Amino acid sequence: MQILLVEDDIMLAEAMRTGLQQNTWEVSWVTDAKAARIALIDHHYSAVLLDLSLPGESGLSILKTMRASYDPTPVLIVTARDQLSDRIIGLDVGADDYIVKPFQPSELYARLRAVVRRAQGRVSSSFHYQDVTLDPTQRVVLKAGKPIALSSHEYRTLLTLMERLGKVVTRDQIENAMYGGDIAIESNTIAVYIHQLRRKLGDELITTVHGFGYRLGEHQR
Repeated sequence: MQILLVEDDIMLAEAMRTGLQQNTWEVSWVTDAKAARIALIDHHYSAVLLDLSLPGESGLSILKTMRASYDPTPVLIVTARDQLSDRIIGLDVGADDYIVKPFQPSELYARLRAVVRRAQGRVSSSFHYQDVTLDPTQRVVLKAGKPIALSSHEYRTLLTLMERLGKVVTRDQIENAMYGGDIAIESNTIAVYIHQLRRKLGDELITTVHGFGYRLGEHQR
């Protein structure tokens, strides 16, 4: 299983990574929110170990973006903030558990195993349109019951359209859902993802609303 470790304390992060690797976990380590967002787009993790006090941006903003985009990856907050109010806020935003620094490594590993087990038992809530099904819990897309291989960018573009079924979605809305507004991309990038989705799922699936954006499904007011 692969873990994303988001921690800017170098010594602590190196110790955590070494311990996790010794317990057979694969670890990707980043030190800020921007790198974390990119990593979450490009990879599928078994869990995220998330520090709240990151340089420039709180870890809570990463968590909010994940849950707003239906990313169900379990998140274990690892922080020095020990106030009850901080724990409540983290859990309300969507964290699966919370551990306060300093901690015993054995407790971290136990909590990590527990959030992964709970995540594996969650009930999936899927999106459907015509013969296309998207399961955000499993990150699976089916067409007529058959799995369709999508890149992470294609998947997130489709998810953004699915969750706004029947409504026009602008290029900026897709970019924000995909990158959290932190990354500048080429002007035709979203159009490329739309083209790839049409090629894999059918030309008629996504409608271009010229001058506004894209729509999946019939127009809804």
